[in-house]
Amino acid sequence: MTRTWSTPAPLVAGAWVLAIMLAVGTLLVGDNAGRLLVGLATLLVSYLAAFATIARPRLTADTNGLAVRGFASTTLLPWHEVKVKLQTTRRLGREQQALELDADDRLVVLTKLDLGVDPEEVAGVLHALRP
Repeated sequence: MTRTWSTPAPLVAGAWVLAIMLAVGTLLVGDNAGRLLVGLATLLVSYLAAFATIARPRLTADTNGLAVRGFASTTLLPWHEVKVKLQTTRRLGREQQALELDADDRLVVLTKLDLGVDPEEVAGVLHALRP
């Protein structure tokens, strides 16, 4: 059984719409300083939208292990090498959870934005899939 998780498609589409709006705004801004700032925002949002589009699905799990997809490559983590942990941090008065995949030589941290669902739910599924 293979399970996958990724950034929600409506959020990715919204990022592309925002990138297009910012690109149009860059052309419409009258002063150079404003054009530079809006242009930089356009580049940042475009990069984030491209990453969310290319790195789909962000996490794949099956009986062999985990595959974490990035911009240019996919990292394969066999079950015997990876420890699945749920990390809770407190920021700005709110508790946030992240899924940590701790392999021998690398650490992958995935948030709710990366997975599209609560990291605690994904951790439960991963523990159930682990042979």
